Amino acid sequence: MSRKINRLLIANRGEIAVRIIRACKELDIETVAVYSSADKDSLHVKLADEAICIGPHQVSESYLNVQNIVAAAEISGADAIHPGYGFLSENVDFVDVLKSCKILFIGPEADSIRRMGDKAEARKLMKKNGVPTVPGSKDIIQSIKEGIEVARECGFPVMVKATAGGGGKGMRLVHKEEDFAELFEVASQEALAGFGNGDCYIEKFVIDPRHIEVQILGDNFGNVIHLGERNCSIQRRHQKLLEEAPSPQISDDLRERICQAGVNAAKAVNYKNAGTIEFLVDKDENFYFMEMNTRLQVEHPVTEMVTGVDLVKEQILITEGHKLSYTQDQIKSKGHAIEFRINAEDVKNGFSPCPGKIETLRLPGGPGVRIDTMISSGDEILPFYDSMIAKLIVYDEDRDKAILRGQRALQEFVIDGVSSTIEVHQKILANDTFKSGYFSTSFMDTEIKLND
Repeated sequence: MSRKINRLLIANRGEIAVRIIRACKELDIETVAVYSSADKDSLHVKLADEAICIGPHQVSESYLNVQNIVAAAEISGADAIHPGYGFLSENVDFVDVLKSCKILFIGPEADSIRRMGDKAEARKLMKKNGVPTVPGSKDIIQSIKEGIEVARECGFPVMVKATAGGGGKGMRLVHKEEDFAELFEVASQEALAGFGNGDCYIEKFVIDPRHIEVQILGDNFGNVIHLGERNCSIQRRHQKLLEEAPSPQISDDLRERICQAGVNAAKAVNYKNAGTIEFLVDKDENFYFMEMNTRLQVEHPVTEMVTGVDLVKEQILITEGHKLSYTQDQIKSKGHAIEFRINAEDVKNGFSPCPGKIETLRLPGGPGVRIDTMISSGDEILPFYDSMIAKLIVYDEDRDKAILRGQRALQEFVIDGVSSTIEVHQKILANDTFKSGYFSTSFMDTEIKLND
């Protein structure tokens, strides 16, 4: 059943809120911004047709405050809510509340989020549907003793992972049996504190893997397509720093198999809307399901650049009840795109957040350069939220040219007032291993000297 969206509320902040507002304007949909008191002067507040304060700077009282966000939607007459990424984007209770209030959620159904959000259950489901998974525990680990037994079967090293984890939290690498009990407890307690659920499972640690993910779209008519893959192996603290599409140095056979596995994974949960299936790929091109992100990804622009598909618009159209705008045969990847996360971080101090006032901001431009940001000179990078300043995305006809374009754009990018990740991205692009296209998730630890 189709339902036209006339007024959409964005339950987020920062660059993603701006990105969604722009897509809505091009679809002739009115927008409502919500903001904390600390964000009253933010760009998304200025660009929206209406803006409503939903609480103080604490996320628990504003951007995670379901009651206030729903009230803002009802007061403003919004008939749909886009959650962006983070915050409430994968919160099943939020989706259920919106359904009861007859407010459309721009995203998948609650059942899909629920099934893929429990990572231990997701592993079982993927295995059942023929999607390769990393060897490990079949269920949640109930005791240290059971965990050690499973780890012995897998063979050390193993990864302890929280079923509700994400963003690098609730994960610990265990090299030796004598360290297992302590690290298992640390991972469990971290997950309990961060997600309210300390349940953990175990996976065999894949040595020096590549992190490759598949972008998918599904509609309400059973159609599911992929939009190719992205390489997200450049990470710090288990969090992505640079992403590119398509993934360099993988065979056509692997690309075809991993993308089909992504489609199969989505179909296994009757998935509707945009989502991403993340895989680990070993040196022999074996790949293993890691998790599904049931939302729009931070790095979605690189896929947009190489396919020409506006993923945010597609999300909205799917929610309105339209069929996918594209068949699988119509999706063609052309050229190469790289995204650089420009964060306000002290790289030499473990990438610690570096909030403060942007004294000077000069953004790069020119052909094949895209900037997704909410920042201008004089703005504050607030200590309460994510440290992202901007996403710089470059595009060219092949990877070598995209790297050169990235080097040029990074040289043009000037930020004064706070430390940023611009310099570390310049080091990455100058690195021969990166240029070769064959690198793993250990790249930042083994290839980049941060204190030079």
